[in-house]
Order: sequence, then C-alpha cells, then structure tokens
Amino acid sequence: MTIILMLVGLVLLVKGADWLVEGASFFARKAGVSEFVIGLTIVGFGTSCPELVVSLTGAFEGNADISVGNVIGSNIFNTLFILGVTSLLFPVSMKKINRNRDIPAYLATCAIVLDMGMGGLLLGKADGEDIISTGEGIIMLLIFAVYLVFCFKTDSAQETDGAASQIKENRSTAVSVAMIAAGLACLIFGGDLLVDNAVLLAKSLGVSDKFIAVTILAGGTSLPELATSIAAALKKQEQLALGNIMGSNIFNALFILGSAAVVTPLSFSSMDAVDAGVLILSAVLLLIWTFTGKKNRIDRWEGGVMLLCFIAYYVYIFNKL
Repeated sequence: MTIILMLVGLVLLVKGADWLVEGASFFARKAGVSEFVIGLTIVGFGTSCPELVVSLTGAFEGNADISVGNVIGSNIFNTLFILGVTSLLFPVSMKKINRNRDIPAYLATCAIVLDMGMGGLLLGKADGEDIISTGEGIIMLLIFAVYLVFCFKTDSAQETDGAASQIKENRSTAVSVAMIAAGLACLIFGGDLLVDNAVLLAKSLGVSDKFIAVTILAGGTSLPELATSIAAALKKQEQLALGNIMGSNIFNALFILGSAAVVTPLSFSSMDAVDAGVLILSAVLLLIWTFTGKKNRIDRWEGGVMLLCFIAYYVYIFNKL
C-alpha cells in the first residue's frame, strides 16, 4: 500500500506540473509579464508549498533538523539535480537580467542564510551561535519582500519569451486559473502522499532526521519543481524552468526559513561545512556558467557537471551513515 500511494503521488505531481505550466504560461503572454517572473512567483512559490508545509511543521514541533535540512537539501536538489537534468534534455536559456540580477541574488541569499545560521562571520552576529533567531527570521522575510518587489519593478514586457505567444488563443482566463489551481492542488497533495510514505520507509531503516530531511524529504518535496521544470523544458519554455528553480530556491531560503525561524529559533548544529559548501557551490556554478560556453544558456556539459557534483554530495551523505 505504501508503494501504491507513492506511485499515486508521483502521477499527481506529473499531471499537476503540466497543468501549472500551461496555466502560468497563458498569463505570461496575456499580462505582458516575462515567463521568468511568472516562474519565479506563481510556479516557483506554488511548487515550494510542500517545503513550506514540511519546514513549518518541523518548526512547530521543535525539530530544527527537519526545517533546516529540508530547505538546504531542497535547494541543492533543485539547482544541481533538477537544473542539471533539465539542461541535459534541453539547454536552459538565460537572459541578461538573469545573469545580472537573479543568479547573483541567489548567491547572496545562500551566503546570508548560511552566515546567519552558522556563526555570523560576515554579518557580525553578536551571539556567534549556529542559530537563526526570530529577529533574523523577520529580517529574512523583509529581504524576500524587497527582492520580490524589485523583480516586478525591473521586469519588462520586452523580456517575454516567444514561447508564450504559442499559447492557444481560445483558452479563457477562467480555464487558465482553474488549471493553475488544479495543478497546485495536485502538486501539494501528490507531494504529501509521496513524502509521507517515503518517510515511513526511511524511519523503518533507523536513519537520522537530518538524513531524512536532506535526502528523502528534500528530494520528495522538490519533485514538483522537477516535474514542472521538465514539463517547461519539453514545451520549449526554458525561462519558466529557470524561473521556477530560482523562485523556489529564494522562496525556500528566505521565506520558508524566515517563517520557520519566527515560529522558533532554528539551530544549524546538524549542518556541516560540506553541506554549506555544496549549497554555495550550486549557486557559484550558475554564476560561472554565465561566462562559459554559450553565455545565454546552461549547456548540456554544464548540466552534466552539476549532476556529477550532486552525485558526489549524495555519496558523501550515504557514506556518513
């Protein structure tokens, strides 16, 4: 029964991702907003709902390892695995605004979160403890709000991708809204089914909360991003795929961890230098790819490098068991 429920969850994730991409792309054209920003907001935040539920639940239950491990693990999974796989299928296009605004913003977000959670060497935290306090959680939420406003103000209708113009003209706004709502519902419910039953299997093996959070929970709650990004790539809407990952990662790091820290201070004691290093590496690689190969995209060989880094990290985690 556990395996059957996991398969049902996977089917819901795939179908929900397809509906979400279709509905969101319609609004990208109709509203004159770039596909990247649609992916950053509606798609990126919507597919991060499972991470939000898991991390807030962990915070309310006083389990920081679940809250922190889920977010750190999800962001590593999103960037190295999902973008790696997506780039191998279809090279993911980048625009100038991605190179100048969004990728540096994600790198800065990673640095801020790790600095707040692991001693505050850069920001000069007074306590010097490996904890994100309630006050720091509020600061993270404010930074997230500023970034979101900045994205909309700097976005331009000129950035709208040609792929958005291929949306069927006979689809109504109501149908598109229904597709987005149904897609999000399938993603959230399917993610819950998949993760809950995967955790049951993991618990029976007697592994730690951090291991479950960084691997099974992170991978399970990131499946909506995986399904959505691959669906977007297959539809030649690579900007939606990139926006989905960048939006999910920044939402995870600033909004989800910030919200969880407001509920209860989050300890980073279970995170080590390798976890932090791989998270920073995932953002640095994206920045490097803007200067290598074809500067307007993540090439297949670059996606392969990201996948190799992801595999190496998981080998390290499993060797620590």
